[in-house]
Amino acid sequence: MADNARVMSMWGVYNKAGRLGGMGATVVLTLGLSGCIANPFWSSLPDAPKESALAKDWTYRIGPMDSLNIFVWRNPELSQTVIVRPDGKFSTPLVKEYQASGKTPPELAKELEKELAEYIRDPLVTVTVGGFVGEYSDQVRVVGEASEPVATPYRRNMTVLDLLIQVGGLTEFAAGNRAVLVRYSTGSEEEFKVRLDDLVRDGDISANVPLQPGDILIIPEAWF
Repeated sequence: MADNARVMSMWGVYNKAGRLGGMGATVVLTLGLSGCIANPFWSSLPDAPKESALAKDWTYRIGPMDSLNIFVWRNPELSQTVIVRPDGKFSTPLVKEYQASGKTPPELAKELEKELAEYIRDPLVTVTVGGFVGEYSDQVRVVGEASEPVATPYRRNMTVLDLLIQVGGLTEFAAGNRAVLVRYSTGSEEEFKVRLDDLVRDGDISANVPLQPGDILIIPEAWF
Protein backbone atom coordinates (compact mmCIF):
# COMPACT_ATOMS: atom_id res chain seq x y z
CA MET A 1 0.00 0.00 0.00
CA ALA A 2 2.79 2.43 0.84
CA ASP A 3 4.49 1.84 -2.50
CA ASN A 4 1.25 2.30 -4.43
CA ALA A 5 0.54 5.51 -2.56
CA ARG A 6 4.03 6.73 -3.42
CA VAL A 7 3.42 6.06 -7.11
CA MET A 8 0.12 7.95 -7.11
CA SER A 9 1.77 10.80 -5.23
CA MET A 10 4.41 11.00 -7.96
CA TRP A 11 1.76 11.08 -10.65
CA GLY A 12 -0.53 13.50 -8.85
CA VAL A 13 1.69 16.00 -7.06
CA TYR A 14 4.97 17.53 -8.26
CA ASN A 15 5.63 20.57 -6.10
CA LYS A 16 8.99 21.86 -7.29
CA ALA A 17 9.70 24.12 -10.27
CA GLY A 18 7.68 22.85 -13.19
CA ARG A 19 6.77 19.53 -11.56
CA LEU A 20 3.38 17.94 -11.85
CA GLY A 21 0.94 19.56 -9.41
CA GLY A 22 -2.52 18.04 -9.17
CA MET A 23 -4.66 16.84 -12.06
CA GLY A 24 -5.70 20.26 -13.34
CA ALA A 25 -4.10 23.23 -15.05
CA THR A 26 -0.68 22.61 -13.52
CA VAL A 27 -0.53 19.27 -15.31
CA VAL A 28 -1.06 21.06 -18.60
CA LEU A 29 1.74 23.50 -17.85
CA THR A 30 4.31 20.90 -16.85
CA LEU A 31 4.49 17.22 -17.79
CA GLY A 32 1.28 17.36 -19.81
CA LEU A 33 2.80 19.20 -22.76
CA SER A 34 3.10 18.44 -26.43
CA GLY A 35 6.44 18.35 -28.17
CA CYS A 36 5.95 21.85 -29.52
CA ILE A 37 5.68 23.51 -26.09
CA ALA A 38 8.79 24.22 -24.02
CA ASN A 39 9.15 22.39 -20.73
CA PRO A 40 11.88 23.97 -18.58
CA PHE A 41 11.50 21.36 -15.84
CA TRP A 42 12.03 18.39 -18.15
CA SER A 43 14.88 20.10 -19.99
CA SER A 44 16.67 20.81 -16.72
CA LEU A 45 16.71 17.14 -15.69
CA PRO A 46 19.86 15.06 -16.23
CA ASP A 47 19.82 12.17 -18.68
CA ALA A 48 19.14 8.77 -17.17
CA PRO A 49 22.41 6.96 -16.34
CA LYS A 50 23.65 4.31 -18.76
CA GLU A 51 24.73 2.09 -15.84
CA SER A 52 23.33 1.13 -12.44
CA ALA A 53 25.53 -0.28 -9.68
CA LEU A 54 22.41 -1.31 -7.76
CA ALA A 55 21.14 -3.32 -10.73
CA LYS A 56 24.47 -5.14 -11.07
CA ASP A 57 24.43 -6.23 -7.41
CA TRP A 58 20.70 -6.97 -7.29
CA THR A 59 19.47 -10.32 -5.97
CA TYR A 60 15.89 -11.54 -6.22
CA ARG A 61 14.09 -11.59 -2.90
CA ILE A 62 10.83 -13.36 -2.21
CA GLY A 63 7.72 -11.20 -2.06
CA PRO A 64 4.01 -11.55 -1.22
CA MET A 65 2.05 -13.80 -3.61
CA ASP A 66 5.18 -15.60 -4.82
CA SER A 67 4.74 -19.34 -5.38
CA LEU A 68 7.38 -21.35 -3.51
CA ASN A 69 8.34 -24.94 -4.22
CA ILE A 70 9.71 -26.39 -0.97
CA PHE A 71 11.54 -29.72 -1.37
CA VAL A 72 12.62 -31.62 1.74
CA TRP A 73 14.97 -34.45 0.78
CA ARG A 74 13.74 -37.93 1.78
CA ASN A 75 10.56 -36.40 3.21
CA PRO A 76 8.02 -36.16 0.38
CA GLU A 77 5.19 -35.58 2.82
CA LEU A 78 6.84 -32.29 3.82
CA SER A 79 7.64 -31.23 0.26
CA GLN A 80 4.98 -28.95 -1.17
CA THR A 81 4.13 -25.79 -3.07
CA VAL A 82 2.93 -22.82 -1.05
CA ILE A 83 1.83 -19.28 -1.85
CA VAL A 84 3.31 -16.47 0.18
CA ARG A 85 0.46 -14.58 1.79
CA PRO A 86 0.01 -10.81 1.43
CA ASP A 87 1.62 -10.41 4.87
CA GLY A 88 4.76 -12.11 3.55
CA LYS A 89 4.30 -15.33 5.53
CA PHE A 90 3.37 -18.93 4.71
CA SER A 91 2.48 -22.12 6.56
CA THR A 92 3.45 -25.79 6.24
CA PRO A 93 2.42 -28.87 8.25
CA LEU A 94 5.35 -28.48 10.67
CA VAL A 95 6.05 -24.76 10.30
CA LYS A 96 2.81 -22.98 11.06
CA GLU A 97 3.92 -19.38 10.47
CA TYR A 98 7.10 -18.35 8.74
CA GLN A 99 8.27 -15.07 7.24
CA ALA A 100 9.42 -15.48 3.65
CA SER A 101 9.16 -12.00 2.17
CA GLY A 102 12.48 -10.18 1.90
CA LYS A 103 14.61 -13.32 1.90
CA THR A 104 16.43 -15.06 -0.93
CA PRO A 105 15.44 -18.70 -1.64
CA PRO A 106 18.76 -20.07 -0.23
CA GLU A 107 18.34 -17.97 2.94
CA LEU A 108 14.82 -19.29 3.43
CA ALA A 109 15.96 -22.88 2.81
CA LYS A 110 18.65 -22.63 5.51
CA GLU A 111 16.19 -21.20 8.01
CA LEU A 112 13.65 -23.94 7.28
CA GLU A 113 16.33 -26.58 7.85
CA LYS A 114 16.84 -25.18 11.35
CA GLU A 115 13.10 -25.21 12.01
CA LEU A 116 12.60 -28.74 10.71
CA ALA A 117 15.62 -30.05 12.67
CA GLU A 118 13.34 -30.07 15.72
CA TYR A 119 11.20 -32.75 14.06
CA ILE A 120 13.37 -34.70 11.61
CA ARG A 121 17.03 -35.68 11.47
CA ASP A 122 19.45 -33.70 9.29
CA PRO A 123 16.84 -32.04 7.05
CA LEU A 124 18.00 -30.87 3.63
CA VAL A 125 15.73 -28.23 2.11
CA THR A 126 15.65 -26.62 -1.32
CA VAL A 127 13.43 -23.62 -2.09
CA THR A 128 12.67 -22.50 -5.64
CA VAL A 129 10.33 -19.75 -6.80
CA GLY A 130 7.61 -20.62 -9.29
CA GLY A 131 5.38 -17.59 -9.88
CA PHE A 132 7.51 -14.48 -9.58
CA VAL A 133 6.08 -11.33 -8.01
CA GLY A 134 8.88 -10.16 -5.73
CA GLU A 135 8.98 -7.45 -3.12
CA TYR A 136 7.04 -4.26 -3.79
CA SER A 137 10.20 -2.22 -3.35
CA ASP A 138 11.79 -4.15 -6.23
CA GLN A 139 8.90 -3.73 -8.66
CA VAL A 140 9.10 -1.32 -11.60
CA ARG A 141 6.03 0.85 -12.24
CA VAL A 142 4.66 2.72 -15.24
CA VAL A 143 1.97 5.38 -14.91
CA GLY A 144 0.41 7.71 -17.44
CA GLU A 145 0.21 7.24 -21.19
CA ALA A 146 1.30 3.62 -21.55
CA SER A 147 -1.08 1.25 -23.30
CA GLU A 148 -1.29 -0.88 -20.14
CA PRO A 149 0.18 0.87 -17.07
CA VAL A 150 1.46 -1.78 -14.68
CA ALA A 151 3.64 -2.66 -11.72
CA THR A 152 5.92 -5.50 -12.78
CA PRO A 153 8.73 -7.47 -11.13
CA TYR A 154 12.19 -6.18 -11.95
CA ARG A 155 14.41 -8.49 -13.98
CA ARG A 156 18.18 -8.38 -14.18
CA ASN A 157 19.44 -6.22 -17.09
CA MET A 158 15.93 -4.81 -17.63
CA THR A 159 15.82 -1.65 -19.77
CA VAL A 160 13.24 1.02 -20.58
CA LEU A 161 12.63 -0.70 -23.92
CA ASP A 162 11.90 -4.02 -22.20
CA LEU A 163 9.42 -2.26 -19.95
CA LEU A 164 7.68 -0.49 -22.84
CA ILE A 165 7.30 -3.77 -24.71
CA GLN A 166 5.72 -5.30 -21.62
CA VAL A 167 3.18 -2.47 -21.27
CA GLY A 168 2.28 -2.51 -24.97
CA GLY A 169 4.08 0.70 -25.92
CA LEU A 170 2.85 4.28 -25.79
CA THR A 171 -0.66 5.55 -26.41
CA GLU A 172 -1.29 7.88 -29.32
CA PHE A 173 -1.62 10.74 -26.84
CA ALA A 174 1.71 10.16 -25.09
CA ALA A 175 4.35 12.88 -24.93
CA GLY A 176 7.09 10.25 -24.83
CA ASN A 177 9.94 12.71 -25.07
CA ARG A 178 8.71 14.38 -21.88
CA ALA A 179 8.77 11.19 -19.80
CA VAL A 180 10.41 11.21 -16.38
CA LEU A 181 12.17 8.35 -14.63
CA VAL A 182 11.89 8.61 -10.82
CA ARG A 183 14.50 6.64 -8.91
CA TYR A 184 15.18 6.05 -5.23
CA SER A 185 18.77 5.30 -4.33
CA THR A 186 20.97 5.94 -1.28
CA GLY A 187 17.88 7.15 0.56
CA SER A 188 17.10 10.03 -1.81
CA GLU A 189 14.83 10.68 -4.78
CA GLU A 190 16.23 11.44 -8.21
CA GLU A 191 14.51 12.36 -11.49
CA PHE A 192 15.88 11.79 -14.98
CA LYS A 193 14.62 12.61 -18.43
CA VAL A 194 14.05 9.84 -20.95
CA ARG A 195 13.22 10.10 -24.66
CA LEU A 196 10.59 7.46 -25.27
CA ASP A 197 9.37 8.84 -28.61
CA ASP A 198 12.91 8.77 -29.96
CA LEU A 199 13.33 5.22 -28.71
CA VAL A 200 10.01 3.66 -29.74
CA ARG A 201 8.86 5.71 -32.72
CA ASP A 202 12.20 6.68 -34.26
CA GLY A 203 14.22 3.61 -33.30
CA ASP A 204 16.97 5.61 -31.61
CA ILE A 205 18.58 2.91 -29.50
CA SER A 206 20.76 5.50 -27.75
CA ALA A 207 17.60 6.56 -25.89
CA ASN A 208 17.36 3.14 -24.26
CA VAL A 209 18.58 3.12 -20.65
CA PRO A 210 18.86 0.44 -17.96
CA LEU A 211 16.34 0.30 -15.13
CA GLN A 212 16.93 -0.62 -11.53
CA PRO A 213 14.59 -2.07 -8.88
CA GLY A 214 11.95 0.37 -7.65
CA ASP A 215 12.03 2.71 -10.68
CA ILE A 216 8.89 4.65 -11.62
CA LEU A 217 8.36 5.73 -15.23
CA ILE A 218 5.93 8.63 -15.64
CA ILE A 219 4.63 9.18 -19.18
CA PRO A 220 2.70 12.45 -19.57
CA GLU A 221 -0.06 13.24 -22.02
CA ALA A 222 0.52 15.52 -24.99
CA TRP A 223 -1.73 18.57 -25.11
CA PHE A 224 -2.46 20.11 -28.50
